[in-house]
Amino acid sequence: MVLFFEDKNKLIYAVDSKVKLYSKDILKLEWLFGSKFLKNTNSIHKKYLGPRKTMVSPWSTNAVEITQNMAINGIVRIETFELLDIQINDIDLMLFEKYPFLDQKIFTNDIIPNPLIEIKNIAKYNEEEGLALSDKEINYLKNLSKKIRRNLTDSEVFGFSQVNSEHCRHKIFNGKFIIDGKEKKLSLFKLIKKTSKLNRNEIVSAYKDNVAFVEGPIVEQFAPNNPEKPSFFKKTNFKSVVSLKAETHNFPTTVEPFNGAATGSGGEIRDRLAGGKGSLPLAGTAVYMTSYPRIDKNRSWIKNAREWLYQTPLDILIKASNGASDFGNKFGQPLISGSVLTFEYNSKNFNLGYDKVIMLAGGIGFAKMNQSLKDIPNENDIIVILGGDNYRIGMGGAAVSSTETGKYSSGIELNAVQRSNPEMQKRVSNTIRAFVESENNPIVSIHDHGAGGHLN
Repeated sequence: MVLFFEDKNKLIYAVDSKVKLYSKDILKLEWLFGSKFLKNTNSIHKKYLGPRKTMVSPWSTNAVEITQNMAINGIVRIETFELLDIQINDIDLMLFEKYPFLDQKIFTNDIIPNPLIEIKNIAKYNEEEGLALSDKEINYLKNLSKKIRRNLTDSEVFGFSQVNSEHCRHKIFNGKFIIDGKEKKLSLFKLIKKTSKLNRNEIVSAYKDNVAFVEGPIVEQFAPNNPEKPSFFKKTNFKSVVSLKAETHNFPTTVEPFNGAATGSGGEIRDRLAGGKGSLPLAGTAVYMTSYPRIDKNRSWIKNAREWLYQTPLDILIKASNGASDFGNKFGQPLISGSVLTFEYNSKNFNLGYDKVIMLAGGIGFAKMNQSLKDIPNENDIIVILGGDNYRIGMGGAAVSSTETGKYSSGIELNAVQRSNPEMQKRVSNTIRAFVESENNPIVSIHDHGAGGHLN
């Protein structure tokens, strides 16, 4: 049953309830929305813009929780719909859709999951889906298919492309150095690791977890005695470790700056949540490197106009900054510092510039020393997945981001960008905090599902 409420600006609140709501519940919702209940209305025949019916919005998650706290039971989803009395062209169709009318089926999802597809031509499927598989990897999968005497499925090939991507495996970064025919002892990655190996100092954990830890001070914890229900707070002291993390989110920020930078910041926060047996974020940073934004035409070193594949550097700097700050504000972590570098170099032979934007998200946080290292899971341990639904949006990001931007169609590249959901991430963070702050943390090991979601 879908109930409709309308405010003075013609905004429609659609409430999906599995039970019949009492008149007192209707009055509460009218007060909450500041709107009038449209009694005996099963449909509204006007054009509206609203969220995709297959994707519950972060706003809905919060709104439903508010109604639960108001002792209104049975509501499963609440969404807002804006009257389309003017033409709107700038719409993110991966988040919103146009509705010719609103009725009792606006939340009905009749999509049937596709059956598994047997992949007979892996090379062709690789190109169609933008999986960035190399010839060597394609041959490996072909041989694997022969070995197990069946065709691989679409989900198997797709999943392999993500977990074995440059983004996830650092195959180039950790590849062999062969110079003048001689292989060097250390790769780039091993060279970086060597510094901390020779100088441990206060390092507790580095290059083997979602985040690095260094020794911290004795900290006073002020936390509820029982995080599962209202309870008294108590003070306890613990030996802390300080978490340090940075990661890039270049491709997503290039093609979709707001959500690209937002999920870059959000993903980095998740890494600081998933350190050891659970750790907590404190503050974040953001760095942006773009080509010249061309704000002032009188600058002598900026000579030629440019055509951009997706967004201009100026749009990226504005939208990406807004995206990273938006995620931090909604999640509850301040973005405390950052920097911007713009660069281009032109000569007769070649042109250089940050056309594929560098977006670097970083941050600090803390954990307890006795929870800073992961244990090895045992058979029969319970595996828990925290977070929202996995959608097709964002799947494939690990593979697509490992290639040059523009190699695949805009549909594939835009589809590979995750969409921001700081509200859901805050719920996950609160759950992890409850474990970290408890006297006996039952978590054995915790990991962030980054690019590719559950595929990873």
